[in-house]
Amino acid sequence: MRAAVQDELGGPEVLHIGEREVPTPSIGEVLIRVHAAGVNPADMMNRRTGIFSGQPPFVLGWDVSGEIVAVGPGVTLFAPGDEVFGLLPFPRGGGAYAEYVVGPTRAFVRKPELLDHVQAASLPLAGLTAWQMLVETAAVEPGQRVLITGAAGGVGHLAVQIAKARGAHVIALTSSRYADHVRALGADEIIDHATTDFVALLGDLDIVFEVLGEDYPVRALGVLRRGGMLVSTLPQSLASAAQLATELGIRVKGVFVESDRLGLNALVDLVQQGSLLPTIAATYPLESAASAHATKHGPGKVVLRVS
Repeated sequence: MRAAVQDELGGPEVLHIGEREVPTPSIGEVLIRVHAAGVNPADMMNRRTGIFSGQPPFVLGWDVSGEIVAVGPGVTLFAPGDEVFGLLPFPRGGGAYAEYVVGPTRAFVRKPELLDHVQAASLPLAGLTAWQMLVETAAVEPGQRVLITGAAGGVGHLAVQIAKARGAHVIALTSSRYADHVRALGADEIIDHATTDFVALLGDLDIVFEVLGEDYPVRALGVLRRGGMLVSTLPQSLASAAQLATELGIRVKGVFVESDRLGLNALVDLVQQGSLLPTIAATYPLESAASAHATKHGPGKVVLRVS
C-alpha cells in the first residue's frame, strides 16, 4: 500500500510517499481502507519532534474515515463493507496517512450519511477534544457564558457549535476575517483578538475554553467568576496560572483527547440533529501531505483525500 511516510524528523519536506505492507487485523481490530485522513496540529508536532511516535520511520495521522475490508477474531460490531470513522488510539496509535490502517474496533463508529468521508475524517480528534473539554470536563449547562478562544480553528469551530447546542451563551475570540463564519456557527458575540483586549471587555464568565497557550491562561483568569473553569487543550501551558487560579477560586483543567466511541456517537447525534457540521478549510491528495503541512489554512480543518 501507499503511505505518506517519514524517515527523519523535520519540516513538511520529510513527508514522502512510500510503500508499506497492508496490516493484518488482530483480535478486536478492524482493517480499514482509508478514504480520508484528518490533519491536526498534533501531527505536525509529531513530525517535528517524534514526541508521540518516537524516532522515525513512522506514518502520521489519527483521524480516519473509510470502509472496513476485514475484521479480526472476535469482532462482531462491524463487518466488511461498513463505512466508519474514528480516532486511532491517541497518542500511541497513528498511521492514518495511508491507504489502509488497522485499529481497535471500538475506536470507530458508523459514518452518518449526512457526512462524506472528508467531513467525517475532520471530526474525530478535534470534535472529541471539544466534547471532552466542554461536556465531560466543564459540564457546560444552558445559560452559562462561555468564551471560546481560537474559535475559527479546527477545535474551536466545533466547540462553538457544541457549546451552543448545549444551550450556552457563546463568546468567540477570533480574527475579524472569520467573524461572519463563526457567527454563522452560532456564536452570540464575536471579539476580534487583534484589536480588542477580551479581559477589559468581559467578566463573570462560567467557562473559558482555551486553545492558544502563551499568556492566555493567565489572562483568562481575569474574566472568570469564582467557581468558574478554565479548560485547556494545552495542559503544559497551565503551570503559570495554577497558583493564581487557586487564590481566585477558579478550577483549571488540561485535557488530552482520548479515543472514545461514546463521545463519537454523541457527535454523530449532534450532526444528525443539524447542530454540528465540520468546516473543511482545504483538502489535499495523499501525495501532497507535505503541502498540507506547509500551508496555513482557515477556518476549520485540513483533510487528506486518500482513496
